[in-house]
Amino acid sequence: MEETSHALFSIGPLEVTGAVTTTWAIILVLTVLSWLATRNMKEVPGKLQNMAEMAVGKLQSYFEGTLGKELSDKYFMIFATFFIFIIVSNYSGLLPGAGHLKAFHVPTTSLSVTAGLAVIAFFTTHVIGVKEQHSFGKYLIKTLSSMTLPLFFLAVIEQFVRPFSLALRLYGNMYGEEQVTDNLYKIFPLVVPLLMQILSLLFCMIQALVFTMLLSIYVTEAAEKEEK
Repeated sequence: MEETSHALFSIGPLEVTGAVTTTWAIILVLTVLSWLATRNMKEVPGKLQNMAEMAVGKLQSYFEGTLGKELSDKYFMIFATFFIFIIVSNYSGLLPGAGHLKAFHVPTTSLSVTAGLAVIAFFTTHVIGVKEQHSFGKYLIKTLSSMTLPLFFLAVIEQFVRPFSLALRLYGNMYGEEQVTDNLYKIFPLVVPLLMQILSLLFCMIQALVFTMLLSIYVTEAAEKEEK
């Protein structure tokens, strides 16, 4: 298996790897599908519009359960984008050639990609927190009001540990699953790899659910209003 860190080419000082080209391809495919599904909305939907509406409805129900209706209505697009990108990235590993072609690597098996997602999640959490508290000062006061000095330092450390945890959990699980499946193909080229592919369908979805569920917990905590 090729290393995901192997550079295919460079754009100035930036090296472009297989994980990056696959990420670009996924973004392009999702953009085109979104455009096709929404370009001619009808009261009686066609197959693509119907599938898109069903998917959106399921995601809305899920995030209403984790975020609450108010936050879900406001920030659904952000969380849906995280979930859809992660699950499609995970499922891209089930396509032929994934991990073996230089320009085709599962994005979520690259630590740079999962770290990027975690950094975005970190800023998403605190930007929403500040917005819901109506000012940075109120958000800071709300966060610090119930803390003693030792708890303050622990809380600060926790805020920076969270994105590391999100990045490493997603990367470790997806990279480990890819390695196990690849090795099983070499040892048992028929039945066992097929079973692993079936299990991967569930595993990939769980990883997307875990990432977005943890993010929703962090956002709910940051957006929680101080009781008067």
